[in-house]
Order: sequence, then C-alpha cells, then structure tokens
Amino acid sequence: MTPQLTVILATPGDWMVISKTVSHLVQQTLASSIELLVVTPSRTDLNMPQDALNDFAQLRLLETGSFRSIGRANAAGVREASSKIIVLAEDHCFPEPGWAAALLSAHEEDYAAVGPAILNANPATAVSWADLLVGYGPWLAPSYRREVEFLPGHNSSYKRDILLAYGDRLEEMMEAETVLHWDLRSKGARLLLEPEALAAHTNFSLWGSLLRVQFFNGRTFAGSRVRHMSLSRRALYAVGSPLIPAVRLVRIVGQARRGGFFGQFLRCLHALVPALILDGAGQFAGYLLGTGTADKRVAEFEFRRLDHITPADRQRIFGSQA
Repeated sequence: MTPQLTVILATPGDWMVISKTVSHLVQQTLASSIELLVVTPSRTDLNMPQDALNDFAQLRLLETGSFRSIGRANAAGVREASSKIIVLAEDHCFPEPGWAAALLSAHEEDYAAVGPAILNANPATAVSWADLLVGYGPWLAPSYRREVEFLPGHNSSYKRDILLAYGDRLEEMMEAETVLHWDLRSKGARLLLEPEALAAHTNFSLWGSLLRVQFFNGRTFAGSRVRHMSLSRRALYAVGSPLIPAVRLVRIVGQARRGGFFGQFLRCLHALVPALILDGAGQFAGYLLGTGTADKRVAEFEFRRLDHITPADRQRIFGSQA
C-alpha cells in the first residue's frame, strides 16, 4: 500500500530509545497507511528488529552520519519522505491511536501545517509543568479546533511540497519551527490546531535540565530569527529582550485561565519564572551573538531525555527501558 503519511523520527540512539514511540505508532488506526522513516547516524548501531517491518506500509532507515541538530535531521527526513504529508515525531512524545487519522483528515483542507493538542506525559512535578507551559502552553488539551499563528515544535505535520520549496534554506527553517511558522503565514499559508490529534509529551523534570535547556532554546530561537537581519535590528531586538519573561508570563496566565489549568500554573510558578528568565537571557544572547552551538546543545538535551527526568518519571513512562 502506498503510504499516506510519513512519520519522521530522528534518533542518535538504538531502537530501544524509540521503541515506546514506535509502539504508539503501531497502535494508530491508520498504521497500515504510515511510512515510518527513522533518521539515524548509523544503520548498524540502530539495531532494528526484523519484525518491525511488518507494522507499517513502509519502514525505512535514513543513514546520515552524525547530525548536529534536530532541524538538520528532520530536514533530511523531509527530503527523503515518500508521502505528500509528513509529520515530525520524537522519542519522548506518544501519539494517541487517532492521531494520524485526525492529522490526515485535516490536511484534506487547505492547511499548510496541522498540529496536535498536547497532554502531559509526566505530570507529577512542578518542574515538568513549568517546562510544558513554556514550550506547549498554547496547545494543551483539552482544546478546540482553530487556526493558529504557531504550532507545537517537533510534533506537527506539513504538506511536504511546501517545505521542499525552501530548498537550501530548509535546514535553517527547521531549526526553530516558530520562525518557519512566521514565514509560512507571511506567505498566506494557514495553520490548524486539530484537537482530535492528541500526543502526550515527556517534559524535563529536573531543575538543572529545565533551566539550561531554556537558555539554549531561547538562543536557538533568537539566532534563527535574526539570521538575515541587519546588526542594528538585531541590537534593537536584544534591547527589548529583558521584557520577554514578563510578556510570556502574562500570556501563559491567560492560557492557563482559558484552558482550565490555572491550578497547575500556580503550582509550578516558582519553576516557571526562572525558566522564562533563562529563556529571555538565551534570546538576548541569540539576538546579539547568533545561535552559536545552542542548536547542538538543544539536540543533546532532546535526544537524551531520559537523563533529564526524575527516576520516578523514567520508571513510570519507560519501565524496563529506563
């Protein structure tokens, strides 16, 4: 069967690292219509079980050698994909059974990108909630179907030809998807949040990990945003960056009230405020100095998620795999 949807799953680790996400993909109502494209530095090191080939319309490996960042790995997957619709996946984000069907159905309409509503896969700690609100606050479930300005990073779906139109710029556009979404909307494209597509995201739940990754995320975003800006405009953005934590906090308060998770907001406020401050500091550095090695550092955190969550979270989510 010709696949209708390509799921791009990048990992520098072995099959065990991605096996929980793969098990959720196998449970999709449209699993037989999915091409799973695993982007890996080494086919040998991945150690894929032979019976995995039976679960999808296609399962292919894309061997790239070591990859510096998530954006570069995902861009390589976009170029290699067989389907007209691609969706980005992560080894620590687990889609509900109707996820693929809901994304594909939404793409029958004139949307360039469609994103899922997000659940908290490890809700036990305040640090996890702080990380979730910083990264995914606008899209938390329960939600409602609507056009949006931005979609969840690393977890949204796109019409492949729209991404391929970026040519040699695809890698830089995939580094910080918010920048990609800005650009798509500036060209008249429409983005949809589809609440019937649900995915549970594992968040950083250790204090040190939360604060460090927020700095690197902020610097990656800002560096990607100003890559082609003049020095004077970059300086202007840098001057305004101390206001970013307060602006984002106000937005999160509104999201929490509307979404019905104000209690969780209050519970994690002591972690949320320093996380936002570190994000703002990272953006200040990115506006002035560019991305530097921040994209590489973000990839290290993302691809080693097990090292950055509590032992209790590891055991509850990943069981014996942890």
